[in-house]
Amino acid sequence: MKRFFFFMAALSCLLPLGLRAQSSPNGRISMEHRDGRFVVSYRHEPVLELADVGVETTRKGRQLQLQKVERTGRVRTDYDMPTGKRSHCRNRANQYVFHYLDSEGQRQRLVVRLYDDGLAFRYELEGLEGERLKAEHTAYCIPEGVRRWMQSWTDGYEGFFPKSVTGEGRNHRWGYPALLEPRDGVFALITESNIERRQSASSLMNDREPSLYRVFNDQNNAELTGAWHTPWRVVIIGSLADIVESTIVTDVAEPCKMRDTDWVSPGVVSWVYWAHNHGSNDVDILNQYTDLAAALRLPYMLIDAEWDHMKSGQYIEDALAYAHRNGVRPMIWYNSSVGWVDGAPGPKFRLNDPEKREKEFGWCHRMGIAGVKIDFFAGDTQANMDYQMDLLEAAARHHLLVNFHGSTIPRGWQRTYPHLMSTEGVYGAEWYNNVPTFTTRAARHNATLPFTRNVIGPMDYTPCAFSDSQHPHITTHAHELALTVLYESALQHLADRPESLLAQPLEVQRFFSQLPTAWDDIRLLSGYPGESVVIARRKGAKWYIAGINGTDSEQTLQLSYARLKVSPHNIQAFFDSGQSAQPWDIKSLRRLPSSVTLQPRGGFLLVVE
Repeated sequence: MKRFFFFMAALSCLLPLGLRAQSSPNGRISMEHRDGRFVVSYRHEPVLELADVGVETTRKGRQLQLQKVERTGRVRTDYDMPTGKRSHCRNRANQYVFHYLDSEGQRQRLVVRLYDDGLAFRYELEGLEGERLKAEHTAYCIPEGVRRWMQSWTDGYEGFFPKSVTGEGRNHRWGYPALLEPRDGVFALITESNIERRQSASSLMNDREPSLYRVFNDQNNAELTGAWHTPWRVVIIGSLADIVESTIVTDVAEPCKMRDTDWVSPGVVSWVYWAHNHGSNDVDILNQYTDLAAALRLPYMLIDAEWDHMKSGQYIEDALAYAHRNGVRPMIWYNSSVGWVDGAPGPKFRLNDPEKREKEFGWCHRMGIAGVKIDFFAGDTQANMDYQMDLLEAAARHHLLVNFHGSTIPRGWQRTYPHLMSTEGVYGAEWYNNVPTFTTRAARHNATLPFTRNVIGPMDYTPCAFSDSQHPHITTHAHELALTVLYESALQHLADRPESLLAQPLEVQRFFSQLPTAWDDIRLLSGYPGESVVIARRKGAKWYIAGINGTDSEQTLQLSYARLKVSPHNIQAFFDSGQSAQPWDIKSLRRLPSSVTLQPRGGFLLVVE
């Protein structure tokens, strides 16, 4: 740490001049300089340390000298979202700017926003002359022994978030989001937001010291000239309810760039791949999923991979025409052709070139295709981020909804590009196809995702399977149904096969017909990562309350609905019966239950009017 001495000594000399501590508007979040580090506190108790700050380019020096610190006013966010956890988002922050000179005499600014539920900060540079980003020196101190739920980084973000108290892990590289519990009942979730042109995404690396997690920017070959800034580094802080309900990730993202969003329409989708890995090259199988969507009154069906090589005598146009005749809007899959290419399914190489992309998306629009699922990307590099933005902008011109798979996690783009309906970036139900691992780990994983991955944006987990895929599931029927509400995704793909879904009670089928996939509000009612979770989501005058048990033992959950401010006149309840022959216990209630007892790996769902 000797190389940081000059910077930190200058900082400690200047901060006492009335700016030693900065705080959020409500005073709960504060940041101050202590012993050469920035300390972030919640209700005046430390929760996270920034051991270092700053960025370095190929021409700009590393060492920084603080010139001044100023408060630049209050930032207010107030905007509407056609998708997501909340239709109208509001937040506020106090903004501070730390002005530095580097060893070459060049200016660098650290812009910090202290929100009521966390903080966001980024670096701003100017006077760049054809240089490149060399390194970012942001480093979070996460001591050994602190409880955390962190995912070992992979380019598709398809992994678990095991509870741990150590930084030991594969390759010492960790993906966002990272959830910490620095003290009992107080949590911090680390992520980032607002990837723009000339930026890569980042992850966390603790390869130098076990407790020091530095921000590791993926490959960025962009030439930086003039002004440039990093993405926002985001830390949501507070109770678990503060974490789950926060919108900071979209609060700091660029506002919507589209003039017209009336065509952006969320909805439930029938999905072929979970039951038929190669079913999308067979019109007869695809038509079954159109029939399913029509029977359940779902707006969409998805045609997955391999539709470019249909079975003999069949054409993709036949499946599209059948969907339209039955009042169902089809969506269609593409290989991005930058990640898994050799040996991968097609269609391939139709989207990489701008002219081919315009031609392909033009064809989709003419054929009445509602959206595209684009798969197999190549990680967090600047080139990959630019490519995804190219795809989003082209899709918007042709009024196509977008679902990214085999891709990075959401970083606020759902505000900038509202037709980005969902992304994968999650170990979801598709894995029942691949390996037997998920069978015994799914329940705990399912009860962890609402506190980790789904906090930061839409998650195409593809929930709800009452039957089995290649490998069985041991979660209950009510657990599976609850996932459709617990998990936010503007396109909610139902995993199960038609015959299974249509064999469910009429109450379950009607539930699918009326299931919202974009919400007006959200409340966390109870839970702890990996153990249980109960979330209430509101659409109009209805509250949907869903809960699951992530353990292998029976649990009784105590529930309070005070935060919902609701006086129900009709409640439809979906519980597990505990009987394999008749697994459902569906009833109408007059009052909200004060407690629910859940079977091992069980769940429940209440629809409250």
